[in-house]
This record gives sequence, C-alpha cells and structure tokens, in this order.
Amino acid sequence: QVQLRESGGDAVPAGGSLRLSCVASGHMMSSFCMAWFRQTPGKAREGVAGIRGVDGVMFYADSVKGRFTISKDSARNTLYLQMNNLKPEDTANYYCAADWCWPDQVLTADYQNTGQGTQVTVSE
Repeated sequence: QVQLRESGGDAVPAGGSLRLSCVASGHMMSSFCMAWFRQTPGKAREGVAGIRGVDGVMFYADSVKGRFTISKDSARNTLYLQMNNLKPEDTANYYCAADWCWPDQVLTADYQNTGQGTQVTVSE
C-alpha cells in the first residue's frame, strides 16, 4: 500500500502562485504513474497533470497548460505541482495519486492510491 500526503494549498488572489507537494511512502514503484487531480463539490474530478511511470513523459489538462508544471524528486519520493497565474476557476481540492497505469491514461486512470488533498482557493 502507498501513503500520499499533500501540502501547500492556500488562499491566494488571482494571478498568484502556489507550489503543492505530495510525499509518498510505502510500497512505491518506480514504474508507477503519478498525477495531480482536483475536485470541487458537485463536479467530476479533473486530471490536472501527470507523469508517466515508464518514461517520465508529462501530461497536462488543456485548462492548465502553460501555467502549471509537474515535477518529481525520486530521491525524496515527492511529487510537486507549480501553479502560476492562478485563476478563480482553479479553486478546488487538489490531491495526488500513484499507481500503475496504461500509457495513454495518465490523467484518466482509476488510481487506487490517493491522498486526502490540499485546498486551493483563488479569489477574484
């Protein structure tokens, strides 16, 4: 089993930046895909950014391309999400996930290992 713990969420004005972190522990595999998802009440989850386990290729949702950057520090078992030029529509609970996934499903896979999330609130 894998444990994931996120941090870094905060309330910021539009145009601001945040860096989210996700520390993984337990039975992590180097071949696992890792991804950031976000969810707001009443809406389906959205895969925001992910890293494919087999080759490190990164994927982004169209809504965050050019503003968000995902990265991973394997030595620290930590996944990051740098979020710049934040918009009110980015407001959500952001959580990370880790699991094996099909190569074309990094942002849509049914990850079995997820964290509790960290809240990001962007004001006008």
